Amino acid sequence: MRLSPWWSWLAALVVQAATGAVASSDRNRWLAPLSTVRGGGGAQSASSTSQTRSDQLRLGVRDSVMIAHSFSGTEFGPAQQLHGATYTVDVEWVADELCAGPNWVIDIGVASGILSEVLALYNFKNLDEVFPGENTTTEWMCMQIHREITGRVHGKFSGSLRVKLWESHKAWASFEGAV
Repeated sequence: MRLSPWWSWLAALVVQAATGAVASSDRNRWLAPLSTVRGGGGAQSASSTSQTRSDQLRLGVRDSVMIAHSFSGTEFGPAQQLHGATYTVDVEWVADELCAGPNWVIDIGVASGILSEVLALYNFKNLDEVFPGENTTTEWMCMQIHREITGRVHGKFSGSLRVKLWESHKAWASFEGAV
């Protein structure tokens, strides 16, 4: 197989870089443009402009909840009828630094216990009765669970929470906000 001149140049550069035949300053100068080919982009890469910072600490806990509900509005089609859902619920506790002493974001037992308490409010319940007149979409439930958790940890945790509800292995919604 014959390589195009561009690929030949790239292959030679990679071999030189790997063997140390290129000074590190030259290697960085020549390889930097390749980050855009790989999906990067130097200083303006997607990771530097997204909401998620790489220097934050995160602890996640997971549980599940079984609910029933229906929706109002023709846009919901068959979901206007009462139906059930089992959500997998992930909560991510996000902090800028570890708690002094125990060196954790939050006690994992406390985080799991709070999530369990909150989900017990909805488990095996018809959300049409718990929240009359409200379309309890997955997105809305993310915000509601976030509110409930925030009310339980206010003053005990400093940071933010991300609540993610999985409707299936293909679909999810999430909400992130400060505590």
